[in-house]
Amino acid sequence: MIRQEFGGTEEIGEGQRVRVLGLMSGTSHDGIDSAIVEWSMTAGVLTGTVEHTGTRPYGRELRERILAALPPNPTGMAEVCRLDTLIGQAFADAAEECGPVDLVCSHGQTLFHWVENGRVRGTLQLGQPAWIAERTGAPVVSDLRVRDVSAGGQGAPLVSRFDLLLLAGLPGASGALNLGGIANLTVRDPGIAYDTGPASALMDAAVSAATGRPFDEDGRLAAAGEINEDLLRDLLAEPYYRELPPKSTGKELFHPGYLARMASPYGAALPDLLATLTALTAETVATEIRRHRLETVVVSGGGVRNPVLLGMLRERAPEARITPSDELGVPADAKEAIAFSFLGWLTAHGLPGTVPGCTGASGARILGTITPGRGPLRLPPPLRGAPDRLAFVGS
Repeated sequence: MIRQEFGGTEEIGEGQRVRVLGLMSGTSHDGIDSAIVEWSMTAGVLTGTVEHTGTRPYGRELRERILAALPPNPTGMAEVCRLDTLIGQAFADAAEECGPVDLVCSHGQTLFHWVENGRVRGTLQLGQPAWIAERTGAPVVSDLRVRDVSAGGQGAPLVSRFDLLLLAGLPGASGALNLGGIANLTVRDPGIAYDTGPASALMDAAVSAATGRPFDEDGRLAAAGEINEDLLRDLLAEPYYRELPPKSTGKELFHPGYLARMASPYGAALPDLLATLTALTAETVATEIRRHRLETVVVSGGGVRNPVLLGMLRERAPEARITPSDELGVPADAKEAIAFSFLGWLTAHGLPGTVPGCTGASGARILGTITPGRGPLRLPPPLRGAPDRLAFVGS
């Protein structure tokens, strides 16, 4: 062990405690989730104490600029530069609200995920980490996805290593499902992970276009509608659903223009359209749950708050017990921020954050780049062994 300066704190190593702030903004583009977790590892068990979770919404102007920059809209380099700064400052604001930590791990905001013929060729997350380091004084791990992409992987879902450790103690066939803008599923056996398709991405686009509101709160509009079976059939014909994992997707495919092209011939009223889009998410996810014969599915993300979606999912996958990640000590709304806190801990300790079977990379890789904080950057020596199980305790 060595003395190191994650902001000038204590020596770090096996059994030592490190407080890592995870920052995440996903494909819903609505704000920045944060989670501070104190990590310590003993005898292969990495124990996390969740000390803080929160969300800082994007300001209206910034969110509108992010949405305007997304595909298929044209965007110039001047706007990319401005967004990199503005998003970085927004992440710094979110980090500053959380208080002092030893390390920050920032996912940033995905603006583009470059996929051609099923292969990811590049990925772009904005949110300049220097703003976070300057504001907090702590080192910042960032730009995590591109290392996996450079090794031939999808760069997603990056939460798979966290998921597999979290699921390790559950009986029977189990999986972890995140319902954000895009839905992703991790299957413990045989150890694979992939994006299944849209979760709220198309639903949010429909609500925003019709009402200006960001989402269908509690699924109320969808609950008042009826599924248009013809539209649902056409939506389910999307070739992405038939591709084999590893695979990943985003709003490069499932964007408002895609929805308008698919839905406009039907002229469905908003409640019926939302009921149909909810059924699309439920069916595409349930198909994968049935394919892997999962007995337990641990669910997280904003979709957990949509009772209509969860109800449709349970109807279509009746053999699976679908339960929120809170049951395992991981707050469902903050699961991805907690997972990025975990990835930051791995990087700081010289441990890989990817599972090649999940992303399709040629091998496991240590993720991200590190921006120093105010003091000299002194990382702990690499640990001899990676954790083989995760455990969470109350703060």
